[in-house]
Amino acid sequence: METTALNVLVLVAFGLLVAVTGGVLYLTAADWRDRRRQDKENRENRTSGRYKRKKG
Repeated sequence: METTALNVLVLVAFGLLVAVTGGVLYLTAADWRDRRRQDKENRENRTSGRYKRKKG
């Protein structure tokens, strides 16, 4: 009985560890993807602004 309870606790702890690790990996990948997209947009905005004619 004591061994069964311990095994259940170990499995629950392992499952939580996997879930938290997966969540951290997902958030890290999403942040990386968003930064990459923002950097690309900033580069495009900077280069497109160079060739506009100035009024005046």
